Amino acid sequence: MREVSSSYTVSLHYDRRLYRQDIAGSIAHAGMLAKQGIIAEEEAGEIIDGLAEIKAEIEEEKFQWRPELEDIHMNIENRLYEKIGDVAGKLHTARSRNDQVALDVRMFTKDAITEVVSALHDLRRSLVEKADANADVVMPGYTHVQRAQPVLFAHHMLAYFEMFGRDIERFRQAYDRADVMPLGSGALAGLPYPLDREFVARELGFSRISTNSMDAVSDRDFLLDYQSASAICIMHLSRMGEELVYWSSDEFGFIRLSEEYTTGSSIMPQKRNPDFAEIARGKTGRVYGHLIGLLTTLKGLPLTYNRDMQEDKEGFFDTHDTLLDTLNAFSGMVSGMSLNPDRMREAAQGSYVLATDIADYLVAKGMPFREAHGVVARLSDFAIEEGKSFHEIALDRYKKFSELFESDVLEISVDSSIAARDVPGGTSFSQVKRALADARAALEAENGQ
Repeated sequence: MREVSSSYTVSLHYDRRLYRQDIAGSIAHAGMLAKQGIIAEEEAGEIIDGLAEIKAEIEEEKFQWRPELEDIHMNIENRLYEKIGDVAGKLHTARSRNDQVALDVRMFTKDAITEVVSALHDLRRSLVEKADANADVVMPGYTHVQRAQPVLFAHHMLAYFEMFGRDIERFRQAYDRADVMPLGSGALAGLPYPLDREFVARELGFSRISTNSMDAVSDRDFLLDYQSASAICIMHLSRMGEELVYWSSDEFGFIRLSEEYTTGSSIMPQKRNPDFAEIARGKTGRVYGHLIGLLTTLKGLPLTYNRDMQEDKEGFFDTHDTLLDTLNAFSGMVSGMSLNPDRMREAAQGSYVLATDIADYLVAKGMPFREAHGVVARLSDFAIEEGKSFHEIALDRYKKFSELFESDVLEISVDSSIAARDVPGGTSFSQVKRALADARAALEAENGQ
């Protein structure tokens, strides 16, 4: 039988990313121990200075990582012993690796959310700028991937602005639930020292402390919140990526993605493939997988800490990297894409997207909508069979379907269709102009938060 690798329990290769949080937490802890008279001020000073030197070593890539010490915590503690001697052992007074790692991961999660929210803000700004620069561009809106009704391109972009706004809300809610300081819980039962946990929370920027030591060391709901918000966010990105893929195809021809976000074919010289958008669709599955993986890891764990929880970090880090890279790529894709307004308008005009407007025309003449719907359905079938647009049908033909039709029916256009939808949330020129102003105001408000 083959032996199990000695690295099976080692987490250093990924949890070393927590070094900033681990050192900051240890510095705050040492300061609290001295403040409470649990260790001497001079000892705390030695510990804090040693930790600052270790941080510099890591950032200058001079730190010697030792996999046999298994994790980030023991690597830093071992190096602190080498630097300041036995006084290093006092740092772990009134602390367990259980509440230490819970602290580190919460701090990292808060930092990660701050990065993601900033990237979402940048993407939303790109959407507003692209929409504003093309505020009068008309395109077909779709249902079932079939042309349905004319809309403004800006209205379409602002739909994604709304989606990503909800993502920001979800991440901020996740931040609030991560913003709980667990240090002082010990292994599971609390600690027999006169700790000032509120002091540590203030030092580390937490808004509150945990209220149950058993829950504090075993809670990873905040990571589930992050993973869930990430899964929903990347689903939104994948939906947008899907549209960018087919909008940039010859069949649609609505947009052209910049060369920075496309790649060539290995055999077909003319091709520019929308690889960034396609890869984003593909990466959506791995983010979903990390959410399911963490749910599965946690589902059978009794209280309190179990070593299974070591598996909470690798997928989390990968989700964060994947999401952040994808958000940044989409900001660039949106900013750099160019539109083909003539082709977009042609697509809106060259189909039967005005059918609902013609039905509404009959309603305005007094016909019940259900009856009007049937009339225009038969009219549409006739137009399709004849290979004619609505504008190419003579008025006497219209009258064969209903005597309510007059010559003004031929004045219905994509522009009149859009202008008619002048209700809050609609695609009319005035409503979209107002929505763009609201979006810019929302972005400015986000800047101030």
